[in-house]
Amino acid sequence: MLGAICFSPGSVGRRIEPSPLQSHHGPANLPPVQPIAFHLGAMPIHWYGILVAVGFLAGFWTASRRAVLDGIPPQAVADIGPWLIAGGLIGARLLYVITFWEAEFSGQPWTHLFNIRQGGLVFYGGFIGAVLMGMIYVRKNRLPSLKMVDALAPSIALGHAFGRLGCLMTGCCFGRACDLPWAITFPRDHATHPHPVHPTQIYESVFNFILFASLAWFYRRKRFDGQVFAIYLLAYALLRAFNEHFRGDYDAAQKWGFLTPGQATGILIFGVGMTLYLICQRLKPATIAAPEN
Repeated sequence: MLGAICFSPGSVGRRIEPSPLQSHHGPANLPPVQPIAFHLGAMPIHWYGILVAVGFLAGFWTASRRAVLDGIPPQAVADIGPWLIAGGLIGARLLYVITFWEAEFSGQPWTHLFNIRQGGLVFYGGFIGAVLMGMIYVRKNRLPSLKMVDALAPSIALGHAFGRLGCLMTGCCFGRACDLPWAITFPRDHATHPHPVHPTQIYESVFNFILFASLAWFYRRKRFDGQVFAIYLLAYALLRAFNEHFRGDYDAAQKWGFLTPGQATGILIFGVGMTLYLICQRLKPATIAAPEN
């Protein structure tokens, strides 16, 4: 779901053209991974878009099943979905355009602003946009906001895991050079060729799958409303900051001192998560329905 926006290829970093992925180490090369899955007539359908769609669907499906445990009807999760998707896409694209205006958009046709089929989205921008739109929807429909974000939190990680695989297929958000056995190399038209690099997209995808499983397990055991969402904010900020250490797609001008944009934003997200945790801890404890037999 919202996590799928890395939704989507795009995280703050230098954008590159899609290209096949090849293995660098091992007795045999991996088969080429093509960014285009198939064509509908003359229109190419990218794996990136497919994986993002899978992330959204998996996220909303799992969230709807989880929300029932806290007394939220599945239809409420389905109804909030379009609001989260719209807010996520707008926020993710807006932050990308602002970040890379001079490099990619200045002097280009205005239609270029809306071309996201091959990526060009920033997760933190999408996350903030989706949260804002979600708040509007929850307030308008008088839904229990903390219970809703708790139900959604694990699914954000699940959607993000699929989104990062989309980044891998596109070739963005790549790692810095290394000589580890699991390093990967990209073909000749990639910015990193011929150097082997960290598969940072896979690192973050694995982190998010683990985070999804952990939060889904913890959901039935939460002690107060808002706890699961707050833990998600804290955990993802730390995981993202760690993974950023291996990224190689930032120019010096894009860094904030010694911090990458993802790390700097992560500090803010961590602070929000800690504040939310402490505030929610003082509120009425959550009551979770007993597991089904």
